[in-house]
Amino acid sequence: MPRCLAAPISTLLLAGALALVPSGCARNPVTGKNELSLVSESQEIEMGKQSAQQVEQSIGFYADPQIQAYVSQIGMKMAKASERPNLPWEFHVVNDASVNAFALPGGFIYVTRGLMTAINDEAELATVVGHEIGHVTNRHSVQQISKSQVAQLGLGLGSILSSDVARVAGLASQGLSVLFLKYSRDAENQADKAGFRYALNQNYDVREMASVFQTLDRISSLEGGGGRLPEWLATHPNPGTRIQNTEARLDTLSRSLSNTVANRDVYLQHVQNMAYGEDPRQGFFEGGTFYHPDLRFQLTFPQGWKTQNGADAVVAVSPQQDAIIQLSLAGKASPQEAAQQFLSQQGIQPGNTSSSSVNGLPAASGYFQAQTEQGTIQGLVTFVSYNGNTFGMLAYTPQGKLTTYDGAFRQAMGSFSQLQNQAALSVKPARVELVKLPREMTLEQFNAQYPSSISIEELAIINEVESPSTAIPQGRMVKRVTGGRKPAG
Repeated sequence: MPRCLAAPISTLLLAGALALVPSGCARNPVTGKNELSLVSESQEIEMGKQSAQQVEQSIGFYADPQIQAYVSQIGMKMAKASERPNLPWEFHVVNDASVNAFALPGGFIYVTRGLMTAINDEAELATVVGHEIGHVTNRHSVQQISKSQVAQLGLGLGSILSSDVARVAGLASQGLSVLFLKYSRDAENQADKAGFRYALNQNYDVREMASVFQTLDRISSLEGGGGRLPEWLATHPNPGTRIQNTEARLDTLSRSLSNTVANRDVYLQHVQNMAYGEDPRQGFFEGGTFYHPDLRFQLTFPQGWKTQNGADAVVAVSPQQDAIIQLSLAGKASPQEAAQQFLSQQGIQPGNTSSSSVNGLPAASGYFQAQTEQGTIQGLVTFVSYNGNTFGMLAYTPQGKLTTYDGAFRQAMGSFSQLQNQAALSVKPARVELVKLPREMTLEQFNAQYPSSISIEELAIINEVESPSTAIPQGRMVKRVTGGRKPAG
């Protein structure tokens, strides 16, 4: 769960798109070809800066200055040697368990801590970061915006909801759409080529690019992968030819790779003790109940609803996908002030309001109706003051269905309470530990001697070992995962 709340209905009704001034064609700095562009470079940079602020506020950076500096150093070397060295390049590790990397217009590049713990050397990281640099140098996001997606451009974080729910509730324009632009196969191939070249120019062993694709494929196919499916594959189309294309580039290289570097042990030392998987301190579910140890509260959602602890809200969607409940932080205003501010927004028609308490905590509620591009929605909003914060609970459904869901909305909001369960309050995230093998052993033998809190199948993937029976040589650094919350049941 995030640290801040975007104004819910205003983000539902309007994405903060940047005004774009048509400027005709522009030369692709990488290919040299003229391409349609409605976005100038200054607008591209401004767009990226605004979106970057939202990324930092809503996802947050991983709190390790050394690893931030390490990733930035690798990225800056490649970016400064690229076709667009004068962009205000920034490279960050975001505190997200998903296996992902993404680029914003203007040179703002992000990798997740989930990606950092999934790969195994600096050359792999360089090819991923180089790929994202390639999207920026080729101006791919600008091309996509220019062609078809100006109306969908937003400056918040992407919705975690299904497209059906988004249409029902008018959420289609919500979110940092620029973060999740779908690129064509040609664009992906261009970015792969660029990343390959940028990494090679810095003397990295570009054979590791194929290893990244293989790792991502294995994670995506792993059943019960701890919620760590590689979103990089979802936002970066992965046709079966990408590994083959990498191998083809290797076959046509005119230079030897014998003196290139992977820097495996250097890389692994940087991910030693890194948080692995979802951080339960930022909230977790047991059944339909959401617990947040750091903020010390709990909330129970309706039985059978699909729940998600998202980047900017905790969300539950009804089985019929026609009703939503979301919980977010709403600043420091009193519940009454927050409710008044919400209900007085343009486009909101307020209904009955009340001031009372929720499990002894000061609260204010109000019904509302709002018109979206997809139709009219009706709902209930409740603000609760607790432990120095005000929490906003927003529930809505299409017009005519409020009576169906009103009881579920009220029951969920009425369950907000102080978290007192000591087991939940003391939960810790899992972390990566390194072991230098004292002798040759299989991964299965390693796991018996140095147990991990993840499955051996997942352990094999993050160590790039083919199977549990694969022998690993003496002296090799191997990752294990320790600690973390064990799922109920």
